[in-house]
Amino acid sequence: MTLMRFIRKRRTGTERFTGFLAVLGLWMVCCCAVSGAQGVGSVSGSAIEVDGAAAAGAQVTLTGEAPTEKRQATVDADGRFSFAGVLAGRFSVAVTADGFAPGTASGVVEAGQAVEVPRITLRVATANTDVEVNLSVKDLAEAEIRTEEKQRLFGFAPNFYVSYTFAAKPLTPKQKWELAYKSSIDPLTFVIVGGFAGIQQAENTIPEFGQGAAGYGKRYGTTYANVAIGNVLGGAVFPVIFRQDPRYFFKGVGTKRSRALYALRTAVIARGDNGKWQPAYAGLLAELAAGGISNAYYPAAERQGAALTFENAGLGIAFSGVGNLFQEFLFRKASSHAKASISKP
Repeated sequence: MTLMRFIRKRRTGTERFTGFLAVLGLWMVCCCAVSGAQGVGSVSGSAIEVDGAAAAGAQVTLTGEAPTEKRQATVDADGRFSFAGVLAGRFSVAVTADGFAPGTASGVVEAGQAVEVPRITLRVATANTDVEVNLSVKDLAEAEIRTEEKQRLFGFAPNFYVSYTFAAKPLTPKQKWELAYKSSIDPLTFVIVGGFAGIQQAENTIPEFGQGAAGYGKRYGTTYANVAIGNVLGGAVFPVIFRQDPRYFFKGVGTKRSRALYALRTAVIARGDNGKWQPAYAGLLAELAAGGISNAYYPAAERQGAALTFENAGLGIAFSGVGNLFQEFLFRKASSHAKASISKP
């Protein structure tokens, strides 16, 4: 039984009419409330590219206040888009197209209202490439020794074992071997060895070798062996064993006295692969081992005893200190590629 039929059965005349008006008013209020709660409107707009052309084919996404209010449309050939039956409330519009940065607009739509959003202009997307570069210590050290291998005093003499980057990364065992190898086979190394062998020939050093081509060859061979063995033992074998860096690290800052003391001190201390300074076990043992090995190819009369081997090792350390002084105060300006890599400690 409906409410209207119930009223007609229970009331008559004026009462019936008055009741009808009351129920009709209540029904209209309810309808208006429901219509307000579920009111809809429309949203439309236009989208163009930055050059003014219609953004035909661009995707348009409308997001309303209700969680379920998310709709899509496509910009037509005239650059227009529209959404009908949009629930009343706040909304946002996003226009996207390949190669363009998204364009957006927002607003509020009321029941029965047609909202025209401001024209949306799509601008060309800026290339934004994020490149994550995670260079390992090995890679950084490799880049540094590539520079060091270009260093030459006066443009021709190898100056590989000096780092003008004070905080240079430690070398891997392979890199230590590589530096020793390249230093030993550098063309100028053979030229320098030839010059020393010629001086020995002229002074008849080590008479047992004799003269002529055979004597020169023996002097050349022993001199080169000394250089190569020194490079291998002092630049690779013992530095790898004791994990020490065979290079001299240019300081370049501070008083002359402090720099001189640093240069002399680094003849007996070395930087470990852990970055800490420690006694130069590698350099000292390399000097001793090189002296002992030379006894294998020098004539018996020229071989060193234990005392002479230690004496020569001490001289070698002294010469290293003097060489470091030259590196600290004179050779940087004379060394190619040195200025580009210098850094303060």
